[in-house]
Amino acid sequence: MKKVRITVLKTTLDEDLAREYGVEGLTACPMLREGQVFYADYAKPDGLCDEAWKAIYQYVFALAHGADKGLFYYGDWIRKPGVAVCACNDGLRPVIFKLEATGEEAQIDYTPVR
Repeated sequence: MKKVRITVLKTTLDEDLAREYGVEGLTACPMLREGQVFYADYAKPDGLCDEAWKAIYQYVFALAHGADKGLFYYGDWIRKPGVAVCACNDGLRPVIFKLEATGEEAQIDYTPVR
């Protein structure tokens, strides 16, 4: 299993939806910042939002287990092998992530319970 680099590309705010549905003073995600980088494999990296992890972990898992050899979704999504661009599931202020396969081996730091 390889590590996957997670880069925050954009923090956004849909102003129209925020004006209609959001609380007063809602801003783009306060937890993450553009350019922030995390590394993941089988577990959520420290500091990454739980909701964001739930939205992207399946792509991280696929890249960590060899999906970096080809293109996601039959080549009709991302043109670069080993890359996925995903967003968290916050409909008012989604954060956009770039996921990249690395050649770095993941280290499992726990003993499985049997």
